[in-house]
Amino acid sequence: MAKRTLTRRQSWRIDKIQQERVARAEKREARMLDELQGGELGHEQEGLVIAHFGVQVEVQPLDDSAANTHYRCYIRANLPALVTGDRVAWRPAAQGAGVIVAQLPRHSELCRPDMRGQLKPVAANVDQIIIVFAPLPEPHANLIDRYLVAASHAGITPLLLLNKADLLDGENGTKAGELLAVYKRLGYRIMAVSAEQGQHLEQLQEQLKERTSVFVGQSGVGKSSLVNRLLPQAQMTVGALSPLTQKGTHTTTTARLFHFPAGGSLIDSPGIREFGLAHVDASDVEAGFIEFGDFLGRCRFRDCSHEHEPGCALLAAVADGHISQDRLNSFRLLLGGID
Repeated sequence: MAKRTLTRRQSWRIDKIQQERVARAEKREARMLDELQGGELGHEQEGLVIAHFGVQVEVQPLDDSAANTHYRCYIRANLPALVTGDRVAWRPAAQGAGVIVAQLPRHSELCRPDMRGQLKPVAANVDQIIIVFAPLPEPHANLIDRYLVAASHAGITPLLLLNKADLLDGENGTKAGELLAVYKRLGYRIMAVSAEQGQHLEQLQEQLKERTSVFVGQSGVGKSSLVNRLLPQAQMTVGALSPLTQKGTHTTTTARLFHFPAGGSLIDSPGIREFGLAHVDASDVEAGFIEFGDFLGRCRFRDCSHEHEPGCALLAAVADGHISQDRLNSFRLLLGGID
């Protein structure tokens, strides 16, 4: 069945209804915020945003004496959008509530475009992005490369994590094993674990210590299962693969931050099947392909498309075995997607 196209009037009416709903919600929240600020508020202190719920965030005080207490805090209207991982200045109120009064500077942020193409932060102050893939659902190098470009753009260290390593010997394991070998040759940090069997999870825990990490990857690769293994108290909902598409079902609905007993934190973000790169340019894509550095800028033509031009340094590097054809194909695809 063909997808129905909305008329201009229908689209206008839908937008108007949504705007009215948002306005009513904001009015209710503003009234509740006024009531909070008109009452007794505690002294200003620093906190960590561990979850986001629309116009409210869940805050953990950074004071050691109150580290196990969480507060649902309202956000003052003049503040920028907050995300999980943000450090904030806030003031507590009665009955586990509070008010955010300031956002503290971020040292990094992970962003992605939303459904309308608007760039949106999804996590802040991240030290490590863990790109999770698996033999099933079938891994796609171009999707991994998108994450690597995004990590490079954000200045966040990547770790490639193969989950379901117990399936490497099966019919779906060949491609995953080949991808492991490619990225290992390129010098990326690689790990293979199995949330199901508990293989090599101790080594993963060592990589998580003293860092704030975020798990990303297509749905169904086992991100929530890994969280449950590493932090049983998290009790993340695990979704099975769709028998029709062999893709995962989305089970994580909001980004949440968890602490490891030995140190370090984990932000578990909603699973996404694709990672848009609308916020990067050609130089960012080039920087994300680390083995291309010695050849970029050496083509005969300045506007070389790296497709068929004579004197293309990348084509010559492929012919000489310095760059794989698959990586060049992925590079072209990502460049084409940002034009």
